[in-house]
Amino acid sequence: MDSQSVITQTESGISRFFAKIYGMVGFGIGISAAVSALMLYVFPENMIHIATQAPFIYFGAIILELVLVLFASGAARRNSSAALPLFLIYSALNGFTLSFLVAAYAQSTVLAAFISSALVFFIMAAIGATTKKDLSGMSKALFAGLIGIIIAGVINMFIGSGLMSLLISLVTVVIFSGLIAYENQLVKRVYYQTGGQVADGWVISMALSLYLDFINLFISILRIFGNRN
Repeated sequence: MDSQSVITQTESGISRFFAKIYGMVGFGIGISAAVSALMLYVFPENMIHIATQAPFIYFGAIILELVLVLFASGAARRNSSAALPLFLIYSALNGFTLSFLVAAYAQSTVLAAFISSALVFFIMAAIGATTKKDLSGMSKALFAGLIGIIIAGVINMFIGSGLMSLLISLVTVVIFSGLIAYENQLVKRVYYQTGGQVADGWVISMALSLYLDFINLFISILRIFGNRN
């Protein structure tokens, strides 16, 4: 087999690998969107009841989300068969909690935020997949920044500053945009390092990371657009 054939075969393998990961990401986002739509348009009375009479259900769901994402990540790292169902359950639960946030905004704002998030996501994904520059160093700063905005967000829960909330959202967009680029480069790096023999668990782990990147990007852009009804 000549070198050109090897290159072509490798590129084809990488494309299939990306397709598998992004198929999983798209499936997760689709489940979240479907559950959110059901809550908003089929069960709005239930949403109102939960928001006004039983908020513990909403906060319990958020806590369960945190537990699920930890279990899903761990199962994926172990290449466990439980990783996929945990990812799908998490996506559905996230759709439930997202519906309460989305309900606070005009439909046109939500649509604009979703389209903007998708554009940013795919642009940064393309940059990460094609750049020759090693983004590993940048990833350390991004993860440090992520911890910083989590702390700032907790503080702002008590302060209630609108300006601080806007700044947190702007910084969050920058951080997750960078993470999207880094993680797409990581996909290629792992493919090359394993000779294309990547475990299914790693695919789910990467899909979960990219799914979380997109959701956080969407929430931040939605808050920036911020036209509440």
